[in-house]
Amino acid sequence: MSCPISTVVLGLLCLLCVLNEQGISITVVAANTNSHVHIVYLGERQHDNPKLITDSHHDLLATIVGSKSLASKLMVYSYRHGFSGFAAKFTAAQAQKFAELPDVVRVIPNTLHKLQTSRSWDFLGLSPHSPSSNILHSSNMGDGVIIGVLDTGIWPESKPFNEEGLGSIPSHWKGVCKSGEKFNATLHCNRKIIGARWFNDGIIAEYGKPLNTSKRTEFMSPRDAHGHGTHTASTAAGSFVTNVSYKGLGHGTIRGGAPNARLAIYKVCWNVLGGQCSAADMLKGFDEAIHDGVDVLSLSIGGSVPLFSDVDERDGISTGSFHAVARGITVVCAASNDGPLAQTVQNISPWIITVAASTMDRAFPTSITLGNNKTFLGQAMFTGLEIGFTSLIYPESEGLDPTATGYHDLKTFDYLLTTMSYSVKKDVTTASDAVKQAGGVGLIIAKNPTDGLYPCSDDFTCVEVDYEIGTRIVFYIRSTRYSLVKLTPPKTIVGKPISAKVAYFSSRGPNSAAPAILKPDITAPGVNILAATSPLDSFADAGYVMHSGTSMSTPHVAGIVALIKAVHPNWSPAAIRSALVTTAWSNGPSGLPIFAEGSPRKLANPFDFGGGIVNPNAASNPGLVYDMGVADYMHYLCAMDYNNSDISRLTGQATTCPIKRPSLLDINLPSITVKRDPPIALLESFIGAGN
Repeated sequence: MSCPISTVVLGLLCLLCVLNEQGISITVVAANTNSHVHIVYLGERQHDNPKLITDSHHDLLATIVGSKSLASKLMVYSYRHGFSGFAAKFTAAQAQKFAELPDVVRVIPNTLHKLQTSRSWDFLGLSPHSPSSNILHSSNMGDGVIIGVLDTGIWPESKPFNEEGLGSIPSHWKGVCKSGEKFNATLHCNRKIIGARWFNDGIIAEYGKPLNTSKRTEFMSPRDAHGHGTHTASTAAGSFVTNVSYKGLGHGTIRGGAPNARLAIYKVCWNVLGGQCSAADMLKGFDEAIHDGVDVLSLSIGGSVPLFSDVDERDGISTGSFHAVARGITVVCAASNDGPLAQTVQNISPWIITVAASTMDRAFPTSITLGNNKTFLGQAMFTGLEIGFTSLIYPESEGLDPTATGYHDLKTFDYLLTTMSYSVKKDVTTASDAVKQAGGVGLIIAKNPTDGLYPCSDDFTCVEVDYEIGTRIVFYIRSTRYSLVKLTPPKTIVGKPISAKVAYFSSRGPNSAAPAILKPDITAPGVNILAATSPLDSFADAGYVMHSGTSMSTPHVAGIVALIKAVHPNWSPAAIRSALVTTAWSNGPSGLPIFAEGSPRKLANPFDFGGGIVNPNAASNPGLVYDMGVADYMHYLCAMDYNNSDISRLTGQATTCPIKRPSLLDINLPSITVKRDPPIALLESFIGAGN
């Protein structure tokens, strides 16, 4: 995961959010032409005829660029279902002219956002072998519910997307499957993948280069070249697939949270510059999903801190999700992967369900036996036979530069011990490649204690330990002339001895935009999640991979939302969020305390995990819920001191906030944060969950 870039670049800029399995990053790319994609946001639709709306967009563009023919060439998207607006290419001077028009809410440059399992469902109490009271059974595994996934697409041949046992496509579905490069709608869509399309005009207009090159594969279709979208879709709604493991680890049956739910795929993120998701493309995905009839939207995508405001369309997700939620669609988003620092949580609008990531009760321990016969436990993902005692070194630094070890200058060795503050996939791969080139056969990585694991390429032996064990290994190496080590291939263990923890990378609260609104809302498993991927994923093993991130926890909650929606079809998105938050486990499912990984590790609190770890069965029968509608969100927007016209355009209702702005503490959310003093009074309402 790369760090957000803070350098200020003068001139016309395009923000690009980088997608990867682990986290979210922002890259700033300078514009190199006079015309760029801008989004002209017009707010709520003024009528329901999509053709008339699109025609009005072309007419408006023509008034600025000079002709209808030129307007047709410059138009990128017309947003006509969930809200009104369009994306088009024009100059900064023309953007200023648009901004001066009375019907235009805002003109913004196109922005790009990035993307942020066999055991996890049993861990959450959703085993298919459990009693009939399990929501998995009472919901018929989410049958009839449609989950829309905005991501990198899908690999349709993957077994979790088979249609076996599924009935007819839900009658409220109005979407389509669209053929494209190596994607045939007739062959690749079925009763599981009921919709698939892609949107790339926004990123193509900004990137200005081919998306598919000899060094980087991409498909102009819903087909997934990256793997991220396939992983999230199969986690949310994959069908049962038996006898699956990753390099022999985590063996079992994989499935999604709602195995009978249907999938609608909206490919809005692309395999360039590490993975890019254009705001213009994302808004088009939201717009079409609203039209198509999805019930739940899952977005493992985010931006960076500092955040955009709720009414700033550069966020893309906040604006699109508001229009979706206003139409009864529950939107589930990743909290981001910038933890363990405080105030790094993203996707913080109160109409969004924001998901943090936790570990679960599973580990992959491997034994490390030193030449002095002392044995320690690490964690790893590698296969192969045990190798007897072989040489082990720790490259001590020399001179004034404490980092100048230089693996290529080392003498012959078998295993090497190295250190890093927090392992990310790129760092692990770089270190293992260097050791491999130096002639080594394995790597032991000492780092801050976390459970997220990253396999080395080509099944190279990599073992991770915490600093305490790493230090004891270093003491041994320094105490003997010929240090030896023996590594045992890892095993899978599950159950009570292993307590759940909030993942090191999971972004934390408080909410930096509105501290009184608790974010994240909820936590779900997001560490070492086994699910399907694209065969082009360099870490794939027979079409499956283990990944970690809030990208992985988000579809867990999306799948659970689908189960709740199947049982309670009339519940609003706010009622579903309330049920999840108020019934969550503040201790783990086993009753053990939940800790938060970090430096130092500590007991987790609501700024780490929101309400706690999601409890699907309890959420289906919460007793009472705190409900909200558009009027309540208008209350929130007024309390945030936003402009009346911006609120009116976003909500589609004429809004005049009172001179004395309402308090954020009076918003009917299932959780809030308050200072301990002075004492305050809160006004909230709730309804019985059965009403």
